[in-house]
Amino acid sequence: MAVFDGFVAGEDSGLRRKPFQARKMLGRPKPGESEDDLLLFQQQFLAAGTSPAAKVVNKRKVESENTDGGQVNAGPRDTVTLEALPDLPPTLVPAPPKKSKAEKVRFQGDDSEKQMDLQDRHITAVLSKIIERDTRATPICLPVSTGLAFPKVFHRSEVQSEVKLISGKKSIFAQKLAAKKAAEANRTVPSVSAVSPFTGVTGEQRSAPTQVTEISEKGHRSGTGDGRQISGEKLGGEVAPQEAQKIHEENVARLQAMSKEEIEEERNNLLARLDPSLVAFLKSRKPGKNYSDGAKDEMETSGAEKSYEDKQRYSCSTTESQASPIKEAPMDQKPTEADIPLKPEKGWVHMDVPEHEKLEWMKDLPKPRRRKTNKEMQARFSFHGDLIPPDVDLPTHLGLHHHGEQQERAGYSLQELFHLARSQIIQQRTLALQMLARIVQKAKVGDFSSSLKYSILRMLLDAGFLFLLRFSLDDSVENVIAACIQALKALLVSPSDEEYLDRTFSWYLGASAFPLRPNEAEEDNEDEEDVEEEEPKARENEKDKTKEDKKADPDVARADAVKGLLKMKILHRLRYILEVVRPVPSVILDILEILTRIARHSSEACNQILGCPRLLETIVSEFLPSTWKIQTLGTGEPMTSTYGVPIAAAMKLIRILASAGRNMSAILLNKYNMKARIGRFISEDPSDLPLEQQEAFVLSIETLRLWAVAANYGQTCDLYKDFYPALMKMLQTLPSLISQPKEDDLLYSFYMQRAEVLVCLLINITNSAGCAAELQAQFTSSGRDQMEHISPPPLDWSHVAGIKPFLEGCVKRCLKEIRRPVTWNKVRQLTATYIIYLGTYYSKLIQQPSYRPVECLEELEQFCSEMLIPFLSLPALENMFEDLRSHSVLCNPRSCYPGPETIHSLVSLGFTGGEPPLSLVGSKSPFAFLTALLYLLNTISSVHKGLAEKCSTILYSKGLRDYLVHSCKGTPPINHRSAWLLRHEFHFQHFVLQLVSKTVALSPQVTRQAPLYHYVAMTLLRQLLPGSEHLAHELLSKLAFNQDLIPEGKSGGPEAEDLCNILQLGADGDTSVKVHFNPTRGTLLGAAFKQLPTIRARYLAHFAHLQSAILRSQAFYTGQNHLTQSVLLPEMTGPLLPADWAFLPLINLYDQVNREEMKGKMVDSLPANLVEMVTCSLQWALLLETWRDELLQGLPLAAKLARLVCVFLTGSNLFLEPGIHDNLTALLLIYCQQKKMNTLDLSTPLPGLASFHDLYISLLEQFESVSFGNQLFGCFLLLPLQRKFNTQLRQAVFGEHVSVLRTLGVQLKQLPIPLENYTHPAETSLVLLRQYFKTLVTGTLRLSWCPVLYAVAVAHINSFIFSQEAVDEASDAARRSMLRKSFLLTDEVLRRHLLHFKLPNVESPCGFDMYEELPPMRRRWMQKVLGDLLNPETGPEAK
Repeated sequence: MAVFDGFVAGEDSGLRRKPFQARKMLGRPKPGESEDDLLLFQQQFLAAGTSPAAKVVNKRKVESENTDGGQVNAGPRDTVTLEALPDLPPTLVPAPPKKSKAEKVRFQGDDSEKQMDLQDRHITAVLSKIIERDTRATPICLPVSTGLAFPKVFHRSEVQSEVKLISGKKSIFAQKLAAKKAAEANRTVPSVSAVSPFTGVTGEQRSAPTQVTEISEKGHRSGTGDGRQISGEKLGGEVAPQEAQKIHEENVARLQAMSKEEIEEERNNLLARLDPSLVAFLKSRKPGKNYSDGAKDEMETSGAEKSYEDKQRYSCSTTESQASPIKEAPMDQKPTEADIPLKPEKGWVHMDVPEHEKLEWMKDLPKPRRRKTNKEMQARFSFHGDLIPPDVDLPTHLGLHHHGEQQERAGYSLQELFHLARSQIIQQRTLALQMLARIVQKAKVGDFSSSLKYSILRMLLDAGFLFLLRFSLDDSVENVIAACIQALKALLVSPSDEEYLDRTFSWYLGASAFPLRPNEAEEDNEDEEDVEEEEPKARENEKDKTKEDKKADPDVARADAVKGLLKMKILHRLRYILEVVRPVPSVILDILEILTRIARHSSEACNQILGCPRLLETIVSEFLPSTWKIQTLGTGEPMTSTYGVPIAAAMKLIRILASAGRNMSAILLNKYNMKARIGRFISEDPSDLPLEQQEAFVLSIETLRLWAVAANYGQTCDLYKDFYPALMKMLQTLPSLISQPKEDDLLYSFYMQRAEVLVCLLINITNSAGCAAELQAQFTSSGRDQMEHISPPPLDWSHVAGIKPFLEGCVKRCLKEIRRPVTWNKVRQLTATYIIYLGTYYSKLIQQPSYRPVECLEELEQFCSEMLIPFLSLPALENMFEDLRSHSVLCNPRSCYPGPETIHSLVSLGFTGGEPPLSLVGSKSPFAFLTALLYLLNTISSVHKGLAEKCSTILYSKGLRDYLVHSCKGTPPINHRSAWLLRHEFHFQHFVLQLVSKTVALSPQVTRQAPLYHYVAMTLLRQLLPGSEHLAHELLSKLAFNQDLIPEGKSGGPEAEDLCNILQLGADGDTSVKVHFNPTRGTLLGAAFKQLPTIRARYLAHFAHLQSAILRSQAFYTGQNHLTQSVLLPEMTGPLLPADWAFLPLINLYDQVNREEMKGKMVDSLPANLVEMVTCSLQWALLLETWRDELLQGLPLAAKLARLVCVFLTGSNLFLEPGIHDNLTALLLIYCQQKKMNTLDLSTPLPGLASFHDLYISLLEQFESVSFGNQLFGCFLLLPLQRKFNTQLRQAVFGEHVSVLRTLGVQLKQLPIPLENYTHPAETSLVLLRQYFKTLVTGTLRLSWCPVLYAVAVAHINSFIFSQEAVDEASDAARRSMLRKSFLLTDEVLRRHLLHFKLPNVESPCGFDMYEELPPMRRRWMQKVLGDLLNPETGPEAK
């Protein structure tokens, strides 16, 4: 035992302080002193002989207590005791207040031990003897039931001031506890409670003497009442029970001496002072319900006691009813046996008294109510993601009822699943994410479209589902990660989309597809557009990237979900999961599919995947190894790990990345050594690869697709020579696929896909070899011209020429199978691929130096005569043409409407699983084969001109003509699904029109259908999508302006037009001068037809700014692989050309002139080439409006007029040019026809125009400046002033631009529309009427200056001043004032016009008829308004 000064360490007591016995204190250890110093202190202590502060004694055998505080004899060292320590603790008193250090003054004579005893008395309370108190005579009180699960927590401010303690001080808690016990004891007496001002005893203790005594006795006897409180115990230190009885008797005597009124008054005072919650609790008790067992015994007392008690209760209830008229709702009644779901049995611990509240949850749930209502209900889902109907009653053991809201309904809502996904319990997070994944998957399929009102995907994304998945992906638990990956795959990946994209890979240019990226709206204003035109493209891209980086993650994800995930660094997390977590095979496949979907988003996403550190390294090394261990698995046993084993999904990801661009493809081939892996998986037959058989075939197919994509850029040509034997071995198996189709073999479809992709690879290799000679010549001449040229590929035409005879034999064998429908359906797509190869071969053959024309033409003649021409006459081919309409997107536009779960921020092709019965990409669709066939026929017609007429027999098909007619009527919506499908259909139509352009001058049957073909060409031109710039250029240069396709210009069409107009106008009886303009419309049409070559040249020159895009597209379509930059198509932003592309030169010229004028330059006249451009544009518009008016029907008439107005706003005298003026006049007369004028609407938004009002204001200002009173300009200015259009347009003329009225001299007979369009119905705008009257009275508007508007103003003023309809006070005063002023006018002509107007009439010199004498009704109205101004004897006519 270590001994220090003043402290002793005992074995069972810790450190305790010892009272000092001497004044001299030994020194204490100080910091820095060593163990030697401690030993020195011990020696000094022993030498002093001082007794220690504590001794160890054995008190186990002590039989008597040491009451005098003397020391106990020392015993064994078992117990630590203190000297002079009393056995009984003293009375607890509050601790003395703390004193400051300045008050702690000690004197030398003070005894330290006595000071310690005085100030440190708490030690005795801790270390004293523990003596058990005798409680045999003390009654035991059980707590009173309050109906609460836990005791109410009280605050010290709630301590009642009425509770006065007789002696001593107690803590706040003790005071509150004492008051609470007193209240509980007093509550057992059913009488009025009042506090006695003399004794401090409540009134309940003095209400009934016998009753109180009975309660006290019962309490002592049964131990159930709070007898200690009533018996007087603890009321004071020495108060005996007799004193309590004495107090009670005094209270009873005082109550007996009080009257009922006084008792009632005291009761009311008490109710006002008590806690309202306590009063409400007492009132809510059931009548006759007792609060304790003592109260039950109270009912067994004598009859006198009961009668007195009843009187007291009656008075209390009466007073309560008077003071509180609103009856409180009773609390929960005691549950019956039927209400208790669990019947307690004997022997159950602590189950003697059942607690209904705690057992409530064990009851059976109520049955779901069958609600026949249209009210929206919350959707709930099962664990499988199925929607559970609200009236379905499912058993609870399924686990679908563990939710708080609507607990009787099974299933979980989306809100509850979101809540569970953030739970701390792993199983709940996993289950919630799995359920959300299944819900999303079923929603995308369309299972909920007929049951739910809103889109589930849209609701989930708006609620932050994307961020929930991203946060859950950072979880450390592998199960949660797997569930999150599953949900992310369900949201992003569409398996049906991938299936159809892979199926069309072998179609004509089927490897290319649009990026699955949302269309971004242009946010730049006009000023920014001007700056962007001057900025270089790289600078513009950098600016856009900076703007995108500044956006917050929610804003980016709201517009583009994939871009939002990329911004949230999802690629880095997926790389970590693959590299570190190393999940199970199913999760790896899901991750690879997610990465594939991200790569399909855009080339920028592909760059981010390529730039993510160690992501592709991990995928290539782990999932595309060149060598791997063979895993021996049992039948049906799944793989435990896919690491170190080739996966086809990884090869597909590499292929999609390579499609993004030639540079990315080169990086993948060289940096990641994909060339070696291509050779590894191609050199062996899939059945020989040590993999699961189906996986081996898919891996082989994806490898060939990757090679085909790389060959599209002219890359991997060296692999062709290295693996030529392996390719020839695969080619040798192709005839067996045709001759012996295996219907029951599951791998037969894989063999067919592998054969199709192999032929696609050979097509791209042939294109590369076909450009080798040209590149070699350029490369050889590069030393002379000092220019860099692309190096030629490492193969030439001789390497691919030998494959053509073999594949030609395969084509012949396949075409023979058309007579057997079952076999033909299986080999049709492979046959189409063969035909595309033949077309590619012949198109490249004529470019080779070794080309022999005679031999080539003989081969083509032999092939056509033996096989191709007989095939064109087969009924089976006609049947395929008849199937075009049912599989066409243009003929069935509703098939491309967006579904209910289409999300703008998450683009997909919208295939919902299963093969559509009549889809363009279905297995029975004829488009793939017919497109390939027409491609071959076009190639043969280009190589051998003599075979063009024979090839044109395919155009005679009735099914083809029927399809072309209906395809021009449909306008499918433009979205990513329709764009992808329409691209393949546009290829088919393009080849049809190309064949028409080659044979229209040769075949009379084709000539007879020339208007149809021209209409199809013009319709196709305005529907072509980005990436098809080459096709648009071909249509413009060969078909749109082809005179052979517009036979109306050759067969008397212009003359017939003039005759038709004369006959029509003669039948109407209208021979006004407006039809006798010179030249006539027929003359203008004839001139336009003759100028078609010039018009074509002008339009091609106008679209010269698209030259770079046209060259890129041309390189892709013509097989110039060395110039192909990307297999991925440009972003799908809509059609290439707008619907009003015929007016586009007018709009662009106006923009250029307006831009120059904004810079301060005056543009008075335009160069001759621009004038000719405007003239050609107007001629082309006139030709289309006359002979192809259906083409421009989709463009609103207001938009057409707005385009023509640009001519007047460009320059100062452009509209005065003869050719422009004449064509504008002809177009105006066409647009002013009554049938078309009825469709004119200036209030709807127009494409490319912010506000028609602003355009009209500009037109007014231009008219004031440069019109010189031109009649044509005035007619255009008058059109928007018709009565049915907005009043603001007329107010602009009669308000701010009244000077226009001086020069707007359009004659009434020159007005191209009826005058009634301006005068009917009557004007109702009071502001405009006042402006009319003001301009007439002041002479601003005169008949000689502006006859049309003069007649209009007079008609509206006359109708207004003679109107006797009930109007408001302001209008009535205005019309009376105008009538009075009109009557008093000094201008007799104007006065007569205003008062005697009858009806508008353009034949009249003034534009309207007048009354010779006013009708009686008007005379009476004037008499009423004018009064004394009129002479009763003479009317207004005499004056």
